Amino acid sequence: MRDFHMADPVTHIARVRPDHAVIYFSPTRLQATARRFLDGFPGFTTYAVKANDRPEVLENLAAAGVAGFDVASPAEMAAVRRIAPEAALHYNNPVRSRQEVETAVAHGVTSWSVDDPAEFAKIRAAAKGGEVAVRLKLPVAGAAYDFGEKFGAMPEAAEVLLRQVAAAGLSPAMTFHPGTQCADPAAWDVYIRAAAEIARRAGVRLARLNVGGGFPAHRDGTAPELDRFFDAIAASVRAAFGDDTPALVCEPGRAMVAEAFTLATRVKAVRADGRVYINDGIYGGLSELRDIGPTDRVRVIAPDGTPRGGAGVPRTVFGPTCDSLDRLPGQMALPADMDEGDYLLIGGMGAYSLAIGTRFNGYGLGDPVTVARL
Repeated sequence: MRDFHMADPVTHIARVRPDHAVIYFSPTRLQATARRFLDGFPGFTTYAVKANDRPEVLENLAAAGVAGFDVASPAEMAAVRRIAPEAALHYNNPVRSRQEVETAVAHGVTSWSVDDPAEFAKIRAAAKGGEVAVRLKLPVAGAAYDFGEKFGAMPEAAEVLLRQVAAAGLSPAMTFHPGTQCADPAAWDVYIRAAAEIARRAGVRLARLNVGGGFPAHRDGTAPELDRFFDAIAASVRAAFGDDTPALVCEPGRAMVAEAFTLATRVKAVRADGRVYINDGIYGGLSELRDIGPTDRVRVIAPDGTPRGGAGVPRTVFGPTCDSLDRLPGQMALPADMDEGDYLLIGGMGAYSLAIGTRFNGYGLGDPVTVARL
């Protein structure tokens, strides 16, 4: 384990008093989460690199024993290969250019997904006897937002594709994604039963079933009980497939990495009407809040690290840029005694904050600060 620069974010803030937004990373927390998946999920755990492709993330996941990575682009393939040359690469972005297919072959991709006959034609030769998973979509509720509008084949089309994969001499599999922040294990049950029925109708035995990502990360209220999801998936597979169960694979992104990072943003101004201006916003590390809504995982400290303890007051919070759209959704309940120069510590910010944030107006996140704990 590497040496840590600081014990925790509060210690760093009290010592450095940063005037820019800072994101803190705990390798210990990340590796502990990885072990929860490796020990609890009844199959092969891969990591969806799109959630956070930082080298320190990939290094710590590999150190924890993660041996498979879900990659969506040649850049993600290269990032994994620099850290884990022998890891399994699953290319589950179902739309690819022909040049991207060639690059995937060069990187040694071992599993592909398809949701359209034309896309299958692109990769049929490239797969070379390997695994091809037909991506299924269903009108299943329960997620913060659904991926089915962009990717996936409905059951009848999936059945046709599955037959084509088997007829081509490739290892037939199926995959699905219940949607991000899916809080109900019943969504997996619906997909698993549908996959079993499609395979039966197609007359194809699935070598493997990829139950996707979508596992929830802790945002509001209590942390999700991942074991409840793992147990529900195992029970659904047994009920749907009987004695002929396929091997399982999952591809968590958010649920794997979210808890390993905390974002600290400083209060630039508190207006008389209660509006608050901070030095990060929707163009930076908080960009994803536009899509999945506000979080209540916020604590406020004074510059010396002392917690603010005043009663929570609903406040409108603006980011630092000159764009009036740079406003966090809804309102945040922030302490009445909060003052200019204080810091908001926002937990569970490891997923997508670094991956999709920009440097608009010169704001944004730099390299993470490594800490022993969050």
